[in-house]
Amino acid sequence: MATRNHAEALHNQIGAAMPTVKQKTAAAVGDAKNRKALGDIGNMVNLHIIDGKPVHRPVTRSFGAQLIANAQAAAAAKKFKKQVALPSDDATAKKKPVVKNSKPEVVIDISPATKQKEKQEKKSSHVSSSKKKVHSLSSVLTARSKVACGIQDIDAADVDNELYMSEYVEDLYIFYKHQENLCRPQDYMSSQVEINAKMRAILVDWLIEVHYKLELMPETLYLTMSIIDRYLSVESVLRKELQLVGVSAMLIACKYEEIWAPEINDFIYISDRAYTREQILKMEKEILNKLDWCLTFPTPYVFIVRFLKAAASDKEMEYMTFFLAELSLMHYSMAVMYCPSMIAASAIYAAQCSLKKSPLWNRTLQYYTGFSEKQLIECAKNMVSFHSAAPGSKLTVVYRKYSKDELGGVALRSPATKFGE
Repeated sequence: MATRNHAEALHNQIGAAMPTVKQKTAAAVGDAKNRKALGDIGNMVNLHIIDGKPVHRPVTRSFGAQLIANAQAAAAAKKFKKQVALPSDDATAKKKPVVKNSKPEVVIDISPATKQKEKQEKKSSHVSSSKKKVHSLSSVLTARSKVACGIQDIDAADVDNELYMSEYVEDLYIFYKHQENLCRPQDYMSSQVEINAKMRAILVDWLIEVHYKLELMPETLYLTMSIIDRYLSVESVLRKELQLVGVSAMLIACKYEEIWAPEINDFIYISDRAYTREQILKMEKEILNKLDWCLTFPTPYVFIVRFLKAAASDKEMEYMTFFLAELSLMHYSMAVMYCPSMIAASAIYAAQCSLKKSPLWNRTLQYYTGFSEKQLIECAKNMVSFHSAAPGSKLTVVYRKYSKDELGGVALRSPATKFGE
C-alpha cells in the first residue's frame, strides 16, 4: 500500500483523500486522524449478549451468514426442547380423557359430475409429471448438430436443474450480446476537464480494496465500474467529486446486488468523512437519473461465469481469469475499446496461455464466446502486459489480493509468453 506521503500525492491528484488500510491501523478510537483499519468497517449493529451489554460487529457477508446460522440453530434447539418436554404430574391428573359417543357420518358423493372431475384431475397430474421428460425436436436437433461439429453441450448435465435455465440460457446470452453494445461507455476523457485516466485508475484501485475488505459479491465490483464509466460518459465531473462518484456508484451497486449491503455511514467512514450523507444521497440520485435508472445490463462478470463453464475450468483457472479481468478494470482504454464479452473471453484465453493449458482455444469455447482465437489475441496481450507490470506498479491492490493463498497465489505465476496464432 501507499505510504502517507503517497496518500498526500493522491489527494492532490483526485482532490479527495483516499485512506489506505495501513494508515488506519493501530489507531485510537477517539483520534480523528488515525482511524480503524478498513477491515473493521461494515454495517454496525448492536448485538446484546446475556448480561445486556451491547457488542458491535461489522456485518460483512461471512458475518451475516453466521448470524443466520446462529439464529437457525437456536430456533431448532428451542423446537427440539418443546418436543421432548414431558407434562407435569398435576397437568396429567387434571387432564380428563374425552370420550366420543358417536362417529361423524361420512357422505360419499358418487354423482357423474364428481367422477368427471376426478378423471380431469388425474389427467392433468399425469401431463404435468411427464412434461419434464418431453424434449422438443429443435432442442434434439441442436444437441446433435453440436456433437457433429465437435462442440460440447455444457448445459446437458443441468437439464433437470431449473436454476440453470438450460432450456433458454443460450437465448439469454444472445440477448446479453445485443444489450452490451447499447450500454457501453463512450470515450469520455476528452470531454472531461479536470480528470484523466490516471485519476480513474487510482479510484478503481481504492474501490477494489474497499470491495475486498467488505467481502462484497463479485458482481458488485463490475456493476460499480460500469455505473462509473456510464455516468462519466454523459456528465463532466470535477476532480474533487470523482471519489464521491465512486462511493455513490458502489452504494448503488450494493443495493442492487448485495444481501448484506453496507450503509451510507460506512461509505462516509471509509472515505475519511470527505463527503456528508447528504452529498452521497444527492450524487446517488443524480447518477440514477442520468442513467435513467437502468442498472440491468451485462458486465464482464456475466460473461466470465458462462465462458468459464465452457472452458471446463478448475479453481486455479477461475482465479487467474478474475485476476486478469480486475487488472483490466483499472485501465480506461480497456473499458472503451472492448465490449464486456470480449474482455471476458480474452481473460479466459490469457489465463489459458498463462497456465499453459492445452488446447488454448477449441470449438466449444469459440461457439459459446462467439470469438475466434485470432480475434482475442490483441486484447489478451494487453492483459498479459498488465500482469507483467503489476509487481512494479504503484497501484498494487489487485496484485496483492491475488498473491494470497486463499486466491491461489495466481498473481505470482509467470505471465504468458506464448500465444497461439
